[in-house]
Amino acid sequence: MMRHPKAHRVLAIDIGGSHVKMRVSHRRDLLQFVSGPDLTPAEMVEGVHALTGDWQYTAVSIGYPGIVIHGKIVAEPKNLGAGWVGFDFRAAFGRPTRLINDAAMQAIGSYEGGRMLFLGLGTGLGSAMIVDGVVEAMELGHMPYKKGRSFEDYVGDRGRRRRGYKKWSRDVTTIVDQLSTALEVDYVVLGGGNASKLKTMPPRSRLGNNDFAFIGGFRLWRKARSRRRPILV
Repeated sequence: MMRHPKAHRVLAIDIGGSHVKMRVSHRRDLLQFVSGPDLTPAEMVEGVHALTGDWQYTAVSIGYPGIVIHGKIVAEPKNLGAGWVGFDFRAAFGRPTRLINDAAMQAIGSYEGGRMLFLGLGTGLGSAMIVDGVVEAMELGHMPYKKGRSFEDYVGDRGRRRRGYKKWSRDVTTIVDQLSTALEVDYVVLGGGNASKLKTMPPRSRLGNNDFAFIGGFRLWRKARSRRRPILV
């Protein structure tokens, strides 16, 4: 008789420019602490350990706000401290650990089939796309938008504070329209801390939920995947 492997209890960690949030798959508790522009990976791990000392888990998923290729961080984050490239998270947590771009992790938890674009309106602008179950993290936020500034400069948190709600929300709608048309998507999910500030959702878009980041983190361990192949939902 074939025995199926026991399902992992997954600790999912969502690293943002303002907070680090975490949940474990068999509990509803959501814990968080302040991150900020000087946060190092060692400090992140220490903060997680300090808050989750009594939590039981067998695997870790980390949503990282930067470029992750084949499960490895390849560039330092724009809105955190240094030392992330090459950091050994598996050793730090003492558990099998999977790394993925934070927008991709939330996209996996938000996906409902077809061609979906996820945009995370947070400290910056996260982005990921899923086409028929295949996930691809993207760096659309750093692409030029207008007046020598990037998409992120206009619809990230600094852009919202600098230009005010009215102009910010107008640019969100314009950017959603441009990207959804260029990428030929069926729908757009808007997540991140600032998405809930929108009074009206752009056409073909729906409001996400930060809880979906943790669902995505749990789904990463739903079945074995090769780091050299696309992530499948």
